[in-house]
Amino acid sequence: MAKQDRALRTREKVLDAAAAEFAAQGYAKATLNDVARRTGMTKGALYGHFPSKEILAATLLAQSRVAWEEMRHTRDVPGVAARAVLEGLVLELARRLRSDIRLRAALRLATDLPCLARATPDLFDDVRCHLVGLVRRAQREGGMAPYPPELVAELLLTSLHGALHASQCDDEHGSLPAGEAVWQLLLDALAGERGGGRYMAGR
Repeated sequence: MAKQDRALRTREKVLDAAAAEFAAQGYAKATLNDVARRTGMTKGALYGHFPSKEILAATLLAQSRVAWEEMRHTRDVPGVAARAVLEGLVLELARRLRSDIRLRAALRLATDLPCLARATPDLFDDVRCHLVGLVRRAQREGGMAPYPPELVAELLLTSLHGALHASQCDDEHGSLPAGEAVWQLLLDALAGERGGGRYMAGR
């Protein structure tokens, strides 16, 4: 049992190291040598857990899909307005992309390896489809402006990509990190709200 636990801990350490390499370098430039170096393992020992870079990438994509499904099922529950679900999911994704190296790696891998991502199946295609559905529901409920749902979802996903590279600093006008305040502003704008009332308070 102790040996099995040790093997599981090693496997998790390898996945974290691979995620850091994929997130920073992309799939093409990341190497198993670099992953081994991050873990302090030999390349041979690494092969005992993951015999190829492709298997490492596929494992990270599969894990991230599970994380997304958990987020979706936790927030998209009966009785909750679609706009509230949409906001909650987008804000949580933004937070997780800042804090979860494996999810950040999966985002880059889905871009670098669309064929592998589709075989997993594609995490971000599922995210896109679900966002489109939420926007449509929110529009039917009167909670969002009638922009084309596909364009709204694409804007949100494009913004998620860009958020990975945005600077993070405290919001001097509130308790939310600046990044979350920006997301809330974008979501309010997409909902058709005007005036930015929550952002003007205290000015």
